[in-house]
Formats: sequence, structure tokens, C-alpha cells
Amino acid sequence: MAESLAGEIIACHECDHFYYYKLIPAGAKANCQHCGGLLYRHIPDSLTRSLALYISALILFIIANAFPFLSLELGGRVVENILFSSGWAMYEMGMGELGVLIVLTSILFPFIVIVGMLYLLIPARMGVIAPFMAQVYRIVNHIVPWSLVGVFMLGVLIAIVKLQDLANVITGPSLIALALLLVIYTAARASFDPRDLWSLTKHSGISRDDIGNHKILNCHTCGFLSRHTDEHQSCVRCTTPLHHRKQNSLQATWALLAAAFILLIPANVYPVMTVIRFGQGEPSTILSGVSHLIESGMWGLAMIVFVASIVVPVTKLFTLSFLSISVHKKSVWRPRDRTLLYRATEVVGAWSMVDIFLIGLLSSLVSLDALSTIRPEIGAVFFAGVVVITMFAAHSFDPRLIWDNVKNQKIENK
Repeated sequence: MAESLAGEIIACHECDHFYYYKLIPAGAKANCQHCGGLLYRHIPDSLTRSLALYISALILFIIANAFPFLSLELGGRVVENILFSSGWAMYEMGMGELGVLIVLTSILFPFIVIVGMLYLLIPARMGVIAPFMAQVYRIVNHIVPWSLVGVFMLGVLIAIVKLQDLANVITGPSLIALALLLVIYTAARASFDPRDLWSLTKHSGISRDDIGNHKILNCHTCGFLSRHTDEHQSCVRCTTPLHHRKQNSLQATWALLAAAFILLIPANVYPVMTVIRFGQGEPSTILSGVSHLIESGMWGLAMIVFVASIVVPVTKLFTLSFLSISVHKKSVWRPRDRTLLYRATEVVGAWSMVDIFLIGLLSSLVSLDALSTIRPEIGAVFFAGVVVITMFAAHSFDPRLIWDNVKNQKIENK
């Protein structure tokens, strides 16, 4: 289907520069010459590949949620849990908000993405447009960044290492299915070319004359370019509301960053969990947990937790603050590097959730009454708030504002 798109005008999502769609070799990708952002890839037989992978992902998802996941054996007692157990354990311990967050990001959202993509791909493979295709694709597109299967798997690996000294950890068939699911799910996302899906709608794009004579609106859901006609315009292809730039981008980003900075203080001051062994134990903060891992000789694990729980959230806050200030000051300093900085910040932010997943896993597994118990504390709620809010802040920032200042300066210099 890529041949039918040749000559179509496309725009970079991160800097709004225009290009002609050109055929490239199979497996190759085209990047923006200005900001380095990905424009498109050539994936042969994309619909068939991604459909097969998503069917496999659904089967593995069912297995991962139906069978025992991890079990803990201590003093002749065995605690067995399933994938849902970590979220349920948080609810039972009075942390329902964390339980909901864990279930949404590790189970429900990945399930919606898999089922939603199958709903779109099965008819598309037969050359048919699925009913409500635009609405379903929009839902899937918005949920993908919050489907944190990879982050959850990292939390599982850390939990296994951390529990080795406490008791005997027994892995179930669900864990193997989850590991395979992560690989297949990632491959399915990488094998899907949305242009093959949207080409079925037969909507014609803009012409070269439109670029010079009209303000062009770039749909970030389906990539369709439309001529600006009114203030409340929607994409004719996927019905997404269109704006020249994200509305109130800087104001929303600053408000979210301010909230995250405030929550970061109690997140590091208050304890995130309490470990009780033989009736004794004390609450531990994020930093004290890292120190305990170092004292136990787990330097590698301590580094992972330190980077994910402290370095990443703090760096993300200061990076987004720097980018927002540079846009407000109309800076033209190294726009490509600032765009790359934003891109990296958006990608790594979700990995801070590994600490929340870890707390949920430990709380569900280590519940052996007087022998050993781990329970979440209020600091985990504040930390989860920081992670979620910074993810929203990254999504609210519009990197095209970086390039607007560069374009405006060029116009002024002329």
C-alpha cells in the first residue's frame, strides 16, 4: 500500500516541517532533516505482520492472567499470586488509588490496546474499514504510552532479586507468558505502519499550493494534513480536534510541573513501604531503600532503583522546566538538541513507575503475618502522583513551539 502514498505531503509531528512521501527500501526509516524525528518507516506487509503478532499477544495475555504468577515459600508457608494480585493487595491495604493505577497500566490498558488493534486489523487485512475505526484508533493511540508492560516486567525482575534473601521464590507459567508477551507486544507495535491502515479511507491530502496559501493543521493522531478553516475544526479522517498548536501548552505544562515539584517533597520525605520480619521493622523512604540495597551488596539493583526513582523524576522536572523557559524566552539556541532532549524525556519518564510496581508486587507476595510482611506507606502515593503528573506534563508540552521561535527569527531577519 506504500506505493499509493508516493508524492503525498506529510509533516513532522515535532517541528511541522513539510516533506513529500517517498518510497524507501524495506526496513528503512525516514527522519526529519531539521529535528531528527521519525517521519515514517517502510514495513512490508505491515497489516499481516502486526495482526499475527497481536493475535499471539492476546493468547499470551490470557495465559499471563489466568495462571499462577509468582509464589513465595517461607517457613513451610506458600503465598501464591496472579498478575492481578499486586493491584488487589494495594486496595486491601488501604491504597486503592495505587491499586487502580497498577491494574490500569499493567493489565487493563495493554488489554485495550491489543483488543483494539485486533478490532482494526482483522477487517483491514480483508480490505474493509472497521465500524468506528477512527474512534477506536484514537483510544488506542492515547492509551499506548500508559501501557507499561515493560516497566512492570522490570519491577518483577527486581522483586525476584530482592526476595531471594528473604524466602524461596517460585516462578509460575504466567511469568514466562508475561516475558513472551513483552517481546511479542513490542514487536507488534514495531511492525505496525498506521499509513497502511489509514490508506483504506481514501482521503486525499493537501496540495503544494495549499502550503503556501493556507495555514495547515497537522493531525497528531493519524498524520493527515488539513487546511485551516475555523477555530473548532476536526480531522476529516479520524475526527480528532485540530489546533495549530496545543492549546495553552506552556500554561498547562507549568501548572503540572509546579504540582509535581510540590509532591516530590513528601514523596522523598515520607516512607514508601514498611518491611516487618518476625514482628520487627521500620518504615523506609526511597533513599533509605537504596542505602539498604547497597549495604546488602546489591549495587546493580540499588543503581536501577536510584536512577528510576530519583534521577529520572528530578531530571524530567528540570528538563521540562528548562524547555518551557527556553520557549517563553523565545530562545533559538540549538533547537534540534532541545527537541531531542524533549524526546528522551518523554520516553524515559514512565520507567519511574517501576518503584510503584515493585511495592505492589512485594506487598502481595510478602504477607506472612508474624513471619514477614511488607506493606505500602503514604510516600508511595505521593511518588505515584509525581510520576503520573510528569507524564501528563510531557504530553502537554508542544515541541513545535521550539521551532516556531526559529522560524519567526528567520522571518524577522528577512
